[in-house]
Amino acid sequence: MNHVYFITRVETAAWGAQLAAALAGPAHTGRIYVVEPTGPFEDDPNVTDKKFPGNPTESYRTRHPLRVVAELNDWPSHSDDALATMLGALDRLREQGLDEIED
Repeated sequence: MNHVYFITRVETAAWGAQLAAALAGPAHTGRIYVVEPTGPFEDDPNVTDKKFPGNPTESYRTRHPLRVVAELNDWPSHSDDALATMLGALDRLREQGLDEIED
């Protein structure tokens, strides 16, 4: 990939952490890190331009490293039902060939 992606909202980061853990398998747990960009960054076009104009998810990308300053250990997780619904939606996108990332 050409970019590093990051999010400033904990609720959105929780989705990423939970989905990554679910896709990696039962032995994995999601992690959320507090980071600082070391260079310029831009809105993530995979989310903001295609799904949520105005960037309400506060999703960004950069070509520069991110500095990890802490791990967030206490974050609100989504319910098992909500996670299953999101995984189902991702499966449908994959089946339709719409799960590509614009990088």
